[in-house]
Amino acid sequence: TFIGPSAEVIQRMGDKTEARDAMRAAGLPVTPGSDGNLENVEQALTLAEQFGYPVMLKATSGGGGRGIRRCDTPEELQRNYDRVISEATKAFGRADIFLEKCIVDPTHIEVQVLADKHGNAIHLYERDCSIQRRNQKLIEIAPSPQLDEAQRQYIGGLAVLSATAGDYSNSGTAEFLLEAAGRFYFMEM
Repeated sequence: TFIGPSAEVIQRMGDKTEARDAMRAAGLPVTPGSDGNLENVEQALTLAEQFGYPVMLKATSGGGGRGIRRCDTPEELQRNYDRVISEATKAFGRADIFLEKCIVDPTHIEVQVLADKHGNAIHLYERDCSIQRRNQKLIEIAPSPQLDEAQRQYIGGLAVLSATAGDYSNSGTAEFLLEAAGRFYFMEM
């Protein structure tokens, strides 16, 4: 027996726009952003005005801090648009990108989950992964000193919901951003 998520789940959750759609449908808070991939720079500019700057251009198949650029102005967005497409194509073999509102100075919280093929899931609590360089974690602190007990229980519940909503099985990590105002956003699994 293969232990782990099915190929379909890996593909769906590895595609950031599909993962965002699945989490949004399950009722998880997702960072405001484009519904699906961007068609062109004009769409990106329109959405950035709607959400407000700063925004992030991100590779749909991205990871490891590659294919991601913060844009603080329309000029930066125009300048970075083709660059992110190029990085996404070179690193991941796909030119698909999307846009998200940039959460400034967030706390990056990851929650370890265990899930089985019968729909059962639990969380093994969280760790703070906010100390980063170039979007790569340098230090993980567990438990997060940034969370109170209510927040810890809430994010643990969100992580379990993300695993069940994504039909996940195996051990995995649900990643969230916590903004200064106290709102959590699902980032990826």
